[in-house]
Amino acid sequence: MSAPFSRYVALGDSFTEGVGDELPDGRVRGWADFVALGLQAAADEPIGYANLAIRGRKLGPIITEQLEPALALNPDLMTFNGGGNDIMRPRVTISWVVDETVKLVGRALQLDGLHMVVLAGANPSRHLPMGGLMQRRGDLLADAVLTALRDTPVTLVNNWADETLTDIRYWSVDKLHLNALGHARVASNVLTALGVPVPEEWGVEEVADAVGGPRSRNTAAYYREFVLPWIGRRVTGRSSGDGRAAKRATLLPID
Repeated sequence: MSAPFSRYVALGDSFTEGVGDELPDGRVRGWADFVALGLQAAADEPIGYANLAIRGRKLGPIITEQLEPALALNPDLMTFNGGGNDIMRPRVTISWVVDETVKLVGRALQLDGLHMVVLAGANPSRHLPMGGLMQRRGDLLADAVLTALRDTPVTLVNNWADETLTDIRYWSVDKLHLNALGHARVASNVLTALGVPVPEEWGVEEVADAVGGPRSRNTAAYYREFVLPWIGRRVTGRSSGDGRAAKRATLLPID
């Protein structure tokens, strides 16, 4: 079987970079890497894959830093997710995030032969402090973006509405980023939407059919290790992505 795409580029923040799915050598993997693996498994020839996502990026920097470099790689498949860091700030205008997303998609679709996938992120709100606020904002953002792009040639993947992904088994210790199981689940959602087979060895359906995990508790240690440092970065204007470059800035073969 020949995969329908041969040049795949991913844009976004920590969700797309793969934070939470750390490998033994310190690198992060994540759902976009899994998608690339799935595309390669379905291909007769080597495909190229680039990932320009950087953790901590709000939507504005994603657009200004990643879009044009991504288009310069002449991809035939591009995935985009953004806005998750925006809705975690004290103030956010959902309509602005939606408008900028639509503009990004419009600019990308000017490239001949490009197929665009826009993803809603997975929903961590069940396990986070002040999760109710994030739930409401995430609902508004996912619904508004999907509605705005419904009549376009874009493939839409609504991970926010994937109830399976809300189980604690799919989340890393910080409860904000998916673990390897969660990233594999997102990748399976993307590949399925594209009509590309999901490799059976991932065991995505078997994991989904297993008994769910216990309800998580946010202990004092959790607040010290994850919540307080996050607040500290917000107060001082720092980001977890400061000084970082894209992990895969050009199209490279899939290992």
